[in-house]
Amino acid sequence: MNYQLKGNVPFPIALLHLDRGDRAQLEAGAMIYHNGRVTLEGHMNSNGKTGLGGMLSALGRSVTSGESFFITTATATSDGAELAIAPGNPGVIQALTLDGDHQWCLNTGAFLAMDSTAGYSMIRQKAGRALFGGTGGFFIMATTGTGTMLVSAYGDLLPVDLDGSTDYVIDNNHVVAWESTLDYSIEIASGTFGFTTGEGLVNHFTGRGRVYLQTRNVEALANLVKPYLPNKSSD
Repeated sequence: MNYQLKGNVPFPIALLHLDRGDRAQLEAGAMIYHNGRVTLEGHMNSNGKTGLGGMLSALGRSVTSGESFFITTATATSDGAELAIAPGNPGVIQALTLDGDHQWCLNTGAFLAMDSTAGYSMIRQKAGRALFGGTGGFFIMATTGTGTMLVSAYGDLLPVDLDGSTDYVIDNNHVVAWESTLDYSIEIASGTFGFTTGEGLVNHFTGRGRVYLQTRNVEALANLVKPYLPNKSSD
């Protein structure tokens, strides 16, 4: 993927440079502008299924995981095409490499764009993990293929490397992406009911690989501003 990151953190954009016939897959609603040499086509985030089954599959993931019901394919109609995209959250944009040694699992909302030579599947988590939901709910995005993928974070994005000798426990609202070589479990942080320290649920990672974490918590921001929002209930 030929791209430039433009603008300043916390509000950068990614400017994609495409030649005729080049394609990129985008998070629905990520486009800011293009130079008239790009066509956009939306399709259901249905994991390859079509018809009613595909619609129900996409709808189910949208409801249970918060993933977009649609995903967008951008195709360059001539050389010199430019397409600017941005995530909805303030923070950084990071490129991740996909190849035979590096595939990734993504938290809800992390995906921004990827090469057409790469792919993904929405995989169901184990029942215990799904019930505790903080890392993509019932489904997470798992990558395949080769190329470049752009992900976004709220705040900054920091790598944590596991060498197999030390486990890491990360608040699941801070987890953005992790290598598929890692195993993980979603656990209660501490306390009789699990929330006495205010930490809630955590991801316990084991094995060898990299985890990317975001330095800010969207849920904490929402809880901070919620008391100041107007009450929409009718009198």
